Amino acid sequence: MNKTQYKKYRFSFKPSLLGTILTIVCIPLFIKFGLWQYNKAQQKLSIQAAYNHAEVDAALDFPLKVVDVEVWNYKKIKVTGVYAPKYQFLLDNQVEGNRVGFNVITPLKINQSSQYVLVNRGWILGKDTHTELPKFNTPTSQQTVTGQVWVPSKKFFTLEIKEPANKNSSIATVWQHMDMELYRRTAPFAVSRMAIKLDKNSDAGGFVRNWQVPAERIATHIGYAYQWFGFALATLLIYLYMSVIIVKPKD
Repeated sequence: MNKTQYKKYRFSFKPSLLGTILTIVCIPLFIKFGLWQYNKAQQKLSIQAAYNHAEVDAALDFPLKVVDVEVWNYKKIKVTGVYAPKYQFLLDNQVEGNRVGFNVITPLKINQSSQYVLVNRGWILGKDTHTELPKFNTPTSQQTVTGQVWVPSKKFFTLEIKEPANKNSSIATVWQHMDMELYRRTAPFAVSRMAIKLDKNSDAGGFVRNWQVPAERIATHIGYAYQWFGFALATLLIYLYMSVIIVKPKD
């Protein structure tokens, strides 16, 4: 038997400079994107759990003094007071069943307190001419409001100018975004940093309240996370494959 048949191929690791640089850059970047999507999924799972608890838990009394509003986000609460329709407004571009309308946001003066809380009373249909505002009623008697704590997001961009010249002026009638900090600055009374989404079963002057759970697309985020992690693994495997050279045995 020929001795050359016993000679084995050798493998040499010789990565290119460009391949090494791309690998060093891409793998941490893909892992970072994957972790970002995974963390978003975990956050939404926490929100979903809070919603589930709110469905069965007893309503808590609305807190007048809160240090960390996020701790109260999505909790079920109750509060008694009187609506202040002069300072209510409509939140624009709200969709319900493929129809565009408004959410009615009304401040409630809390009993035995000088503090107010904004209540999202639900959705109403807009007019055919969007500049013509719909008419609706606001109860004038004392109301016991039950609902979920709503901490509006601060992440939005707007060119609106809604701030009145002085605090004796009325609040702007229509808002494009829920800007809690702006409302608190312009209202002539103390307003809680937390708002309330009126419960579906509450009769405290509510409208359509098919509240959407913000924790949707959890599976999508998990899928994206695995996809980014897969890109990182594929990048490493391609780098190793392209960097290994087979050296033939000498005769």
